Order: sequence, then C-alpha cells, then structure tokens
Amino acid sequence: MHRYVLAAVASVAFAATAFGQSPYAGLQTRPIKALSDQQIADLEAGRGMGLALPAELNGYPGPSHLLELADKLGLSEAQRLRVQSLFEAMKAEAVPIGQQLIEQEATLDLLFANHTATEANVAAAVAAVAETQGKLRAAHLRYHLSTVALLRPDQIERYGQLRGYGGPKPVQHQHQHQ
Repeated sequence: MHRYVLAAVASVAFAATAFGQSPYAGLQTRPIKALSDQQIADLEAGRGMGLALPAELNGYPGPSHLLELADKLGLSEAQRLRVQSLFEAMKAEAVPIGQQLIEQEATLDLLFANHTATEANVAAAVAAVAETQGKLRAAHLRYHLSTVALLRPDQIERYGQLRGYGGPKPVQHQHQHQ
C-alpha cells in the first residue's frame, strides 16, 4: 500500500511540474515587465493605486472618492470646490511622477532585456525607482491629509460607512474647516 501512495504522489508531482505554469507565464510579452497595462494607465492618470491605504483605511478620505460621494456626504459647495481643487492639484503632481516611474521601470527592464545589467547599474536603477515610488506615495498621502481637514467628524464617519469600512470609528482629527 505504501508503494502505491508514493507512486501516486510522484505522478501528481510530475504532472504538476510538466503541465503547471509559472504565475508569470504571459508576462514576458509586456512592454515593461514589472508593470501591467492597468498599472501604466493608472500611473499616467494619476490614480492612487492603493498607495494611500494607510490614510484611507484610518479615516483620512482622499479627494477622488470624496468627489464621488459628495452628495451622500452632504458636502457644502465650499467643501466641494476645495476638494475639487485638491483633486486637480493631486493629479497635476502625481501624473508627472507616475510618468517618471514608468520611464524608470522601462530603463530597468531594458538593462535586463539588452543583457547589460550589472550590480551597479541595477542598484542605481532600483534606487531611482524606489525614490520615485516614495515621492508618488507621499504625494497621494499628503492630499488625504489635506482633505480630512475640510470635513466634519460626521462626514468622515459617513465616508467610512459608504466605503464599506465599518468597524470602530476613525481616529478624531484636528479639523480646520475652510
């Protein structure tokens, strides 16, 4: 009986190896291997891509989602105008950074595609990508800080409910209504 179990396990392992695919199969055709078409589109459009989750999930709404929920949140006309202004400023800042990140990822990809990658040039390319990713994330987080200052606590709480976050109430922020 033991022999049959080993034979069954061996044949399953062989089949998985012979017919299985890497989760990366198909990605080799991407123009920039590290970025999907959706990620490139998001970077070009200045979308957050989850970069501001620490803010978003801790009661600091972002301008894009505030605009989507403006009616349900009862935003005043002054709040709407200010949030719209912040959204436009965020996009104006994030789009060029996103474009820079796309270019840096393309440069890194080319090092390997052209078989010119060395420890030194890969380290430099990765450092450039990391710095730009940090700038992009900081920009998105900064606008979450800016928007929360415009909202009343009940609007922040309602925002969390509408976004499906539920759970405990968000941390109370110091508000500077404008």
